[in-house]
Amino acid sequence: MRAYVVLALAGFRRYSTYRRAMVAGMATNVAFGLLRLAVLMAAVGQGDIAGYDVAAAATYVWLGQGLMAVVVLWGDGQLAERVRSGDVVVDLYRPWHLQMALFAEDVGRAGFAVLVRFGPPVVFGALFFPFRWPSVGVLPVFAVSVGLALAVSFGMRFLLNATTFWLLDNRGVQALYTALTWLLCGLAVPLAFFPDWALPIVWSTPFAAMLQAPVDVFLERGSPWPFLSRQAFWAAVVLALGHLVLNRAVRKVVVQGG
Repeated sequence: MRAYVVLALAGFRRYSTYRRAMVAGMATNVAFGLLRLAVLMAAVGQGDIAGYDVAAAATYVWLGQGLMAVVVLWGDGQLAERVRSGDVVVDLYRPWHLQMALFAEDVGRAGFAVLVRFGPPVVFGALFFPFRWPSVGVLPVFAVSVGLALAVSFGMRFLLNATTFWLLDNRGVQALYTALTWLLCGLAVPLAFFPDWALPIVWSTPFAAMLQAPVDVFLERGSPWPFLSRQAFWAAVVLALGHLVLNRAVRKVVVQGG
């Protein structure tokens, strides 16, 4: 466990090195948040939609803009690139479990992103726009929900990168994943805006657990426990599936002579 703690701290330090990039990303988040807010305000300004009034819609936008960088809704190519280059063989020889090592590093990255990419957009939105704060007791539950969202997102990204062991180039799969995530996680529009027949479908996927679930916990859209239970279920499923895929991938690397 000590090695994973060190890796988490290293992940925090690594991303804290690129302060200008983080600040630029934060400014981009705020700029796109203003655009998304203008579109959503035009929709809810005439009346509530699925329980979203002006304050709830603004809160949804700024939480989404902050969380998207914490949980990383799009795929990352770090592991995929190491598979293509063959450097993953060195990682597999190291005295750790590769999946858990990468997860620990991702936790450190997310910790720094909370400070630079999540906090400023939320504070900006709360200062200049209507904002709906939850009761104090909900904040710790929201923090747990964000942690579970990160676990689900990492598990999905790990599976996405692991396809490189077989495909050698996963950029096509990653493009499809990004398009599905944008729509099904609740970033494009709140999932509550979907027609009634589609809601059971979109909530049955792991994508909703990555963003819409923590936002709904924050907005207190019902009891938080159903959201947390779905997130915990998907976190366990994708992490376990990633472990199985990694075991198969190790044999694939040996067959290829890696």
